[in-house]
Amino acid sequence: MWPRVRRSFAAPLAPPRRTRPPGSNGDFFDRVHALVRRIPRGKVATYGQIAELLGAPRAARIVGWAMHGNPHGSRVPCHRVVQRGGSLSPNYCIGDPGRQRRLLTREGVSFCLDGRIEMARYQWAPVPPGSPRQARRR
Repeated sequence: MWPRVRRSFAAPLAPPRRTRPPGSNGDFFDRVHALVRRIPRGKVATYGQIAELLGAPRAARIVGWAMHGNPHGSRVPCHRVVQRGGSLSPNYCIGDPGRQRRLLTREGVSFCLDGRIEMARYQWAPVPPGSPRQARRR
């Protein structure tokens, strides 16, 4: 019995804790972060919209995981990603529930009386590559 116990203490330390859910594709998380960086100031996108734009329409929860484990800090504007219907994310910043709203208000996003964002006005509509609007922007 003692040799087994001694062996368990001699085992190497466990790898660092994952910031991504088990079985997730790291490339997908990188693509989520790259797409969220493209959301302009004063606009918002939903978790489902991000997932759909990445070709995985049923992966809204995975997009949430990617936003929660964002390793890039403020370079990825995670506060611009909201729930469908314009509701703010309840777990955006633990310990400061009003932070997401303050950041969006600073960018010019206004809120309805019920606390939701008017999605028809503020939802981001990305320009697809190769469209006439994309060609004019260059």
